[in-house]
Amino acid sequence: MSWELPSPRVRELIRRGAQIALNPPAEWLEELDRATLSGASRQKIAEDPVLAAATRRTNRANLLFWAAANVRDPGRRVSANLGDAPLAVARDLVRRGLNESALDAYRVGQGVSLRLWTQIAFTLTAEPEELRELLDVSCRSIAAFIDDTVAALSEQMSREREALTQGTHAERREVVSLLLDGAPIPRRRAEHQLGYRLTGQHTAAVIWSEDPDADLGALDRATERVAAAGGADQRPLTVPAGATTRWVWLHGRPDTARLHAGTAPPAVHVAVGSTASGVDGFRRSHLDALTVQRMLARLSSPQQLATYEEVELVALLTADPERAEHFVKRTLGDLETAGQEVVEAVRVFIAAQCNASHAAARLPTHRNTLLRRLARADQLLPRPLADDIVNVAAALEVLRWRGSA
Repeated sequence: MSWELPSPRVRELIRRGAQIALNPPAEWLEELDRATLSGASRQKIAEDPVLAAATRRTNRANLLFWAAANVRDPGRRVSANLGDAPLAVARDLVRRGLNESALDAYRVGQGVSLRLWTQIAFTLTAEPEELRELLDVSCRSIAAFIDDTVAALSEQMSREREALTQGTHAERREVVSLLLDGAPIPRRRAEHQLGYRLTGQHTAAVIWSEDPDADLGALDRATERVAAAGGADQRPLTVPAGATTRWVWLHGRPDTARLHAGTAPPAVHVAVGSTASGVDGFRRSHLDALTVQRMLARLSSPQQLATYEEVELVALLTADPERAEHFVKRTLGDLETAGQEVVEAVRVFIAAQCNASHAAARLPTHRNTLLRRLARADQLLPRPLADDIVNVAAALEVLRWRGSA
């Protein structure tokens, strides 16, 4: 397609604007991320920490790709961005069962980027004809860049989908998808294709990394760790759900102490679902593991491993992050930002069923020291601890999982 270059003066203005765009303010990037991860059509992407992180990386990659191209050769048509970030997210979208409609986020990002670019343009010139030509060229350039990138990624998704329909992994993914969707697939047929028994109790786990360059061996080691917690003879069902995501099922209930023993591989997170029976339990446990995963991502939790039993209440409380934040602040008052020793004293005291001697032994500290810290907590709390134990306990759990205490 022919592409007419703008005037030399406007090319220079584009170059200067692109240099500004190469170092965008943090609030611009935050607005771009919010827009591309909001809306009902993008809910599945926003709730998946791997896809959400990949979308944020792609936003930055596209912005910098277009800006750098216009610094090098201002005003010329920018080729599609087929770098590592957009290709990785295209592959993972297909592996999550999403189609090309998920690329709608690019269109949303286009609108935000164009508005922000317009703000830059008005700082470059006040001459009407220059500004008209600058905006006209910029609008065409940004639209063509997004059109070309979306078209190329759509082709990549088609190729990825075709590749996924071949081989054992494809068969497993298809069967698992049918089971999770509640399709009436015969149990024995599903067991044969999965190589996994669907009777008895199941515990699911989601193992993932938000780092696109994560060591895949670390994901495998984390999978082995979960399997080992379920018993020495466990042969888990493992399904790759993305480049850096594994869906795992094992029979029975893993030993929570063994799960938490040792150190998880760096940058790898593990969300363990409930334990439930039969095909419905296979599905239920996976959905619970996804709930844990989303909660950890929503709270930006530093915890690398969590089980559904540990966080079920926190997951419910934080489903609406804004209301959860209000609840914590209203319940804890100044205790929210108090020293770790005071916060931990309250948490352990409540866990010990308000028995000061038992709590002091658990910390461990002297009983009188514990009582002084509890007295300090009463001064910081909006209401005395004795009058609000349940709410304080819940708020402290939210703090613990979001890493604020």
